[in-house]
Amino acid sequence: MKRKASAVWTGNLKDGKGALSTESKTLSDTQYSFSTRFENGVGTNPEELIAAAHAGCFSMDLSARLDKAGLGPKRIDTEAALTLEKTDPGFTITTIQLVVKVELTDRDEQKFNEAVAAAKAGCPVSKVLNADISVTATLV
Repeated sequence: MKRKASAVWTGNLKDGKGALSTESKTLSDTQYSFSTRFENGVGTNPEELIAAAHAGCFSMDLSARLDKAGLGPKRIDTEAALTLEKTDPGFTITTIQLVVKVELTDRDEQKFNEAVAAAKAGCPVSKVLNADISVTATLV
C-alpha cells in the first residue's frame, strides 16, 4: 500500500508560500507558509498534519485492540499535541502528548490500559516518530 502527497514551495523561507495536496484530494492546494508554521498565520503546517495523523492512527489502532479484547469500543476521542523545539541541530519534534477519552460497552480497566499501551507502541505513525510520546487515557 502506498499513499501519496505533494508539496510545492515558491520563494524564500520567510516570505515564500506553499501548497499541499493529497492523492485523495482531502488536501488540494492547501496553503502553508512560514507564518502558519512558526507564527499564527492562516493555513496548515507539517507539524499539525503529523499531529492529526498520529491522533487518527492511534484511535484506529486502539479501537482494533479494544474490540479484540471484547470491550466494545463505542467512541474514541484523541487529541495530539506536538511540540516543535529549536535544538542544536535545528528544529526538532521533541514530544507528542496524546490525550484520549474512550467510551466502551464493557469496562475493564486492566484490559483497557493494556490496549492503550499496545496502541501507543503499535500504531504505525508512533513507530516512525523519533519523539517522546506520552498517552493520558480516560474511560468516560
